[in-house]
Amino acid sequence: MTGGARAGGRERGFAAMLSSAAMASAFTYAALGAVFAGFAIERMTSRITYVTILAGLCVVGAAMLSARRREISVLRLAPTTLIVFLAWVLVSVTWSQDAAATLAGWTALVALAFLAVVISHVRDTLQTARALGDVMRVLLTVSLAVEVLAGILLDMPIRFLGIQGNIAALGPVQGIFGTRNSLGFIAVLALITFLVEYRTMSVRPGVSLYSAILAGVLAALSDSPTVLVLAVAVAAATGALAIVRHTPPIRRRTVQWVFGGALIVGLAVAYLARHTIIAWIGAARDFSTRADLWAQIVVFVRARPIQGWGWSGTWNDEFPYGTLNYILRESHRSALNTYFDVLLQVGWVGLILFTVLAGIAFVRSWLVASERRSIVYAWTPLILVALLVDSIFESFTIAGYGWLMLVLCAVRAGQSRSWRERIDEAARGTGLPPLGDLPQGSDRRPG
Repeated sequence: MTGGARAGGRERGFAAMLSSAAMASAFTYAALGAVFAGFAIERMTSRITYVTILAGLCVVGAAMLSARRREISVLRLAPTTLIVFLAWVLVSVTWSQDAAATLAGWTALVALAFLAVVISHVRDTLQTARALGDVMRVLLTVSLAVEVLAGILLDMPIRFLGIQGNIAALGPVQGIFGTRNSLGFIAVLALITFLVEYRTMSVRPGVSLYSAILAGVLAALSDSPTVLVLAVAVAAATGALAIVRHTPPIRRRTVQWVFGGALIVGLAVAYLARHTIIAWIGAARDFSTRADLWAQIVVFVRARPIQGWGWSGTWNDEFPYGTLNYILRESHRSALNTYFDVLLQVGWVGLILFTVLAGIAFVRSWLVASERRSIVYAWTPLILVALLVDSIFESFTIAGYGWLMLVLCAVRAGQSRSWRERIDEAARGTGLPPLGDLPQGSDRRPG
């Protein structure tokens, strides 16, 4: 065998490895694990370590997409709404008060979005949910173990992880995620995923029971006021989706419109009764803090309503973020509301683009879940419900694991229901090669 033949064989072997189901599975676990454990990685090592891990994953992901280039259509790679929103964020560097911070924040958005795109194209919905379920089980188990260590065995806080050691007093606990609200939010995402695992019989019953109890206990111990709101919203969405799925197709559209009207009425009632609801869930102090912050943000938004002050992602000490904290005598790292954060940073244009991105993803995923028999399709809209509702109280959805999950759901929804499918259907009708069939790559393989 000549040297050229051996080199060609090695290249083919490397390409086969990159496009294999095992590689896709390993990449998905690594990406989800790294992003959800990002706070712990940074605290135990450094920010540079975490950034290096993400950069390495992006390089591997790019190599995997290159190896699968014949089965992946560029046109279907990412939703148009995602690309337009990222483009507007990048343009904001031209009027930002800190161009370097804006560019860094945009790079972080693109990197996490790229990881989500890769996962969406190498794993199907069930495989993604299974991977997330496994990652959640490990991270929540570690969180409970560390809380027991700090609060019972050592009876002292673990300050570098932000763990206060309050588990003996039944909370609030933070786990390895930094804050009680982060833990509560992640626990709700985990519960949704564990429910899908149980209904699809993807794991043993004992594992499902342990997972549900673990997530439920940590959600309760987090003592996060948003957990109850999230739980009610997700439960209501689950019930509505179950009714729609069991409605005959001929009456399904009418039921959808009824639920849409009920949602609008419910939001109006919730707004009018907001003070009663806030008092009922014991979040008066938290809401007061948020109300003061949002009122000040509105003042700054009026100065630049269209374009905002330039993207930052997590707040820094530059104007206007440092000024907001100075006025309020606080040290906020976000607006404690995704929509206010987007409005402040990239203006009404950015907020409209972000809302369109999330809204179209939700509508697409909801319609797919209501039409397809498998319960696994309910995972995407339920995750989006949790993301969009939590965005009212936190800014998780524009950074870290929240942004990763939003893009993952948006890409997944776009693969199942978009204008690209009609182009493919037209191509098939004319005898031309389609742009790309779904599922792609390893989505054809179970497990």
